[in-house]
Amino acid sequence: MKRIFLWLLLVLLVLAALSYGVTYIEQPGYVLVAYKGFRYESSLWGTLALGLTLWALVFSVRLAWRLLTASGRVANPWSRRNRNRRAQMSAEQGLLDLSEGRWERALRHLRRAAEAESQPLMHYLGAARAAQELGRYSESDSLLERALNRQPQAELAIALAHAELQVARAEPAAALETLQAMRERHPRHRQVLRQLQALYEQQGAWSELLGLLPELRKNKALAEPELLELERRAWRARLAVAGQSGLQAGEAALEPLTQAWQQLSKAQRQEPSLLLAYAEQLRALGAEPEAEQVLRAALKHQYDASLVALYGSLCGHEPQAQLQAAEGWLKQQPNDPQLLLALGRLALQNRLWDKARDYLEASLLQQRSAPACAELARLLAHQGEIARSNQLFQEGLSLLEQHLPTLPLPELS
Repeated sequence: MKRIFLWLLLVLLVLAALSYGVTYIEQPGYVLVAYKGFRYESSLWGTLALGLTLWALVFSVRLAWRLLTASGRVANPWSRRNRNRRAQMSAEQGLLDLSEGRWERALRHLRRAAEAESQPLMHYLGAARAAQELGRYSESDSLLERALNRQPQAELAIALAHAELQVARAEPAAALETLQAMRERHPRHRQVLRQLQALYEQQGAWSELLGLLPELRKNKALAEPELLELERRAWRARLAVAGQSGLQAGEAALEPLTQAWQQLSKAQRQEPSLLLAYAEQLRALGAEPEAEQVLRAALKHQYDASLVALYGSLCGHEPQAQLQAAEGWLKQQPNDPQLLLALGRLALQNRLWDKARDYLEASLLQQRSAPACAELARLLAHQGEIARSNQLFQEGLSLLEQHLPTLPLPELS
């Protein structure tokens, strides 16, 4: 409106200037235009005034036409402007409904927006999720298929979203088929590899996950610390599965576990968490002497408190040699409560009651722990010190209660 006002003001000023010129200039000039049968003659100022009048008339007609067409676009509900406006409003409202969990409204608005947009991918994906939340799985799949037909170049994005929905509706086999198809077409795509990794881990497919690890590392799908932790977690689970298989193997109980252990690299077989998992499975299979030898060899190279704690619970072929080996570590770790507790247990295996008591007392001086309290209380009970034994049992129970959930209990009578 400001521009229109300025143009009209300019026209009025020009007309006023022409009027002034016509009135006060004595020789206004002369203009003659003749063409075939047409003849026009007038003064110079009159000609200029006529030109400006014609220009103002053309400008007014164009302005009126623009106003009429603009008002038509506003008033006409089927105009392109109104269609785009409705699609935008539907998209905004649909995304708001989707984020707030109003699935029925989100489905309606996003589907409407998707049909009106030239790039409808995000709207179809949102509508498919809303349909899934409503339990309408076939409709969700048809929306994704519609998105693929409209934007075939977005096949990967649609497939990844489809796999997520399939996992959410407890269809892991279908999700695996979708992801494997995408892996064949996009073997280096990080998100495909990440979703495959999550699915394998969720389903406990540890062998497949371990086979996927080189590709995860090569394509940098995960950060290196996260990848190392995933690798350790997968191998611990793989060893546990091998141990369970050994329980059903009869005489060849150790064979599945040994084969799984040999698949690890030399560096991995020195990893404390994996050594601990392997030794625990050996103990579960009744091979405590083998577990003791494995831990003793590992602790000679690298001391680890978690391995020492398990070492003190094992019964090897030679209990005395086992105790002597642990006492050798005491020179470097004189104040480690886990080592002192392990020494107390090993002394009990060798029937060295006083030495066991000294080690257990020393462990409690370094750290009050429920296992040390229980071991010393059990020893004192057999030595006739009932009062202190009961006191230690109560202390150990109170330490355990710190890790128990808070639950209602009956009143003390």
